[in-house]
Amino acid sequence: MLLPFMNPGKIEAGCDEAGRGCLAGPVFAAAVILPPDFQNENMNDSKQLSEKKRYQLRHIIESQAVSWALGIATPEEIDRINILNASFLAMHRALDGLSVQPEHLLIDGNRFTPYHNIPHTTIIKGDGKYLSIAAASILAKTYRDDYMKELHMIYPSYCWDNNKGYPTIAHRLAIKKSGITPHHRKTFTLFPEQLTLNF
Repeated sequence: MLLPFMNPGKIEAGCDEAGRGCLAGPVFAAAVILPPDFQNENMNDSKQLSEKKRYQLRHIIESQAVSWALGIATPEEIDRINILNASFLAMHRALDGLSVQPEHLLIDGNRFTPYHNIPHTTIIKGDGKYLSIAAASILAKTYRDDYMKELHMIYPSYCWDNNKGYPTIAHRLAIKKSGITPHHRKTFTLFPEQLTLNF
């Protein structure tokens, strides 16, 4: 079982992101405040769950959370400020959307840009340790997947319904064949022969 909180008695929000390693699409982040008595033995890091289980848990999280919100940073923002800072920006935007102000933040990872004056703790692999971070991981992952599936309808050759923008062989071959889209991150290594790209 994952831990319910770090600081008993405080309103904690867990934060995580999805899509940092992708070649295309925005980075999504989520912030989740769970009730103090929330329990679910199936909760875990979204990467450890099946797609079906992630969507089942998303419904539970949304219906039982005290508050939850999403934030995104666009490919243009990723190219301008780099993926790490864009991830922090998306997390800040998710925190902006919460209807309840947290008193402490649990951040997945080892770095974070402070959000207002709210204390935070960074936790490596926190989505496998704390319920609120795992919940944020599930929301960020499923909503980003939904977004990439919608983009796939417009750009089917890149197979975003399957790879969600990650650097699979099929995705790289599609870039070599068809070039890039407005949704690709131009500062990323889209394929080794970068000089053949015409930005």
